[in-house]
Amino acid sequence: QVQLVESGGGLVQTGGSLRLSCAASGLHFSITTMGWYRQAPGKQRELVANISRDFATTNYADSVKGRFTISRDNAQNTVFLEMNSLKPADTAVYYCHVEDIYTRRFWGRGTQVPVSS
Repeated sequence: QVQLVESGGGLVQTGGSLRLSCAASGLHFSITTMGWYRQAPGKQRELVANISRDFATTNYADSVKGRFTISRDNAQNTVFLEMNSLKPADTAVYYCHVEDIYTRRFWGRGTQVPVSS
């Protein structure tokens, strides 16, 4: 059974930092892309950042460029999201996402990140 376990969320003040982690297990095939999405109340889920298996390609939402950094540990099937200079607009549920070599997509259950003003 595939499991994506997120951790690191929680209440933070404006200007603060958080580091999200997501550990994937139970996948029978290699993971290609790993990433993070977020969904704010009343809004659609959006891509925050993703990273390719060879680390060569990263993509970021314009709203987080320069503040968030995505990284991964292939040996541990783990993806990280370092979030700095957090703003109230970053308040959302953050979801881990992975894709395997057959383009099957898997999601974590989400972790709350409320940013207080």
